[in-house]
Amino acid sequence: MIKNFEQEYLKAKSELTMLYEIGNAMHTTLNLEEILYIILTSVTSHIGLSFNRAMLFLFNEKENSLEGKMGIGPDSTEEAGEVWTHIEKHNLGFNELIETHSQVEHLKKSNLNKVIQSIKLPVTEESGVLALTIMEGMPFIITTEEARKRTRNSLIEQLKLEEFVTVPLKARDKTIGLIVADNLFNKKSINADDIRMLTTFANQAGLAIENSRLYERTVVFANSDSLTGLWHHGYFQYLLGEEIKRSEARKEKFTVLMTDIDDFKKFNDSFGHQAGDAILRCISGIFKEASRKIDIVARYGGEEFVFILPGANKEEALVAAERLRVSVEKNPYMKGITISIGVASYPDDAEEKELLISKADKALYKAKETGKNKVCG
Repeated sequence: MIKNFEQEYLKAKSELTMLYEIGNAMHTTLNLEEILYIILTSVTSHIGLSFNRAMLFLFNEKENSLEGKMGIGPDSTEEAGEVWTHIEKHNLGFNELIETHSQVEHLKKSNLNKVIQSIKLPVTEESGVLALTIMEGMPFIITTEEARKRTRNSLIEQLKLEEFVTVPLKARDKTIGLIVADNLFNKKSINADDIRMLTTFANQAGLAIENSRLYERTVVFANSDSLTGLWHHGYFQYLLGEEIKRSEARKEKFTVLMTDIDDFKKFNDSFGHQAGDAILRCISGIFKEASRKIDIVARYGGEEFVFILPGANKEEALVAAERLRVSVEKNPYMKGITISIGVASYPDDAEEKELLISKADKALYKAKETGKNKVCG
């Protein structure tokens, strides 16, 4: 009996130490993507909960839908063996596994992550066990053939889920998402201890996600232009500096588009500043709609706007800029308004922030001087 008590004590101590270390890791950042990566690495790492795969979905309350955000785990049995051997051989600790470079490389290569990010499903009973996890706010354990038959749908097939567990992510008495975890490759059974630890961890993770979201909303409010809702000039300068650092580290290219509304002063003089403000809001909406999720759009000042297109070389950016120009020209609400665009790429045109902006500005000036309503690079 004493021996059993000692074993239980050591087990509880080990679990608390693990949760403490994971909690510390989640407190090192307020960036949502980094938080999600730390959470899923905690679920899958040998130092954490040791599941083979983990997938995270967040609940979009406005649209009543579940949106796949990130998936971590090998794409095949062979890859699983290689990953586990590499971790053991190099004695990688938790901090090495969540290091930024590892995060970027893993997510870029992961087919599982691509599949997860493509998933969006309504939160209704017909959507299956993932939606029920949100609706009921409780975990579901699918371990028997009978349970698998009852939960069988296209999403379960797509993710190759066999024996798995879903656990809600909660924050302030609200269910904000869920984690799906399984042992697809080593076929290890999911037991009561696994579910208990995952549920305990999920409560911690839910608060970390909610704190990140609150922080991001504060950042947006503090750094947005009040008229257009886009980033303001000062925050664009910061984001451009960060993009240069990221692109330099990853050896990637990106492109800046400097955009100006043609003859905007004449429009304001003719129709008044209220009409001018309406045009600025409308054109901002067009820019948001035409942009990728990863693109950065900001109001540079007055009627000037600026874009950062991560990963885009100059040729790709010129095509995107032309598409943007046409979308404004053909918009029925723009009352004949057109734009001119200047294009400059990192690192081909410039490697320093000020010079890159200057090159884009000069290209914009060329577009204005040579007829307007055009793109120059």
